[in-house]
Amino acid sequence: MELDINKILRILPHRAPFLLIDRIVDLEPRKSARAIKCVTYNEPFFTGHFPGAPVFPAVLGLEAMAQLMCVLAYASDAIDPSLHTFVFAGIDKAKFRYPITPGDQVVIEVEVLQRRSNIWKCRGQAMVG
Repeated sequence: MELDINKILRILPHRAPFLLIDRIVDLEPRKSARAIKCVTYNEPFFTGHFPGAPVFPAVLGLEAMAQLMCVLAYASDAIDPSLHTFVFAGIDKAKFRYPITPGDQVVIEVEVLQRRSNIWKCRGQAMVG
């Protein structure tokens, strides 16, 4: 299953500048999802985040993974986005290996590890290149 930006906007409450997913290229309900984020220089955080050497804030990479997980959850069950909101509850073992810079295309992946009631535990990664 693939989702374009219009379908993503119908699911997530996020809007610019905090919508961090451009396209979902693969989604298998209750299992995994993969999305694309195209990083451009004109995004608002670059003016203040290391001016002269723009770096995509790593915490926004985590937020992109959380947004993708929300889309996966909505696609997995009959959940009305206008009645239910998912929130990011925690993170374990985060590592930031390489900077993301303008011009990069980031591939974001999440995989469901465990699900109990309305709590989803997932593994995620964001990769460039």
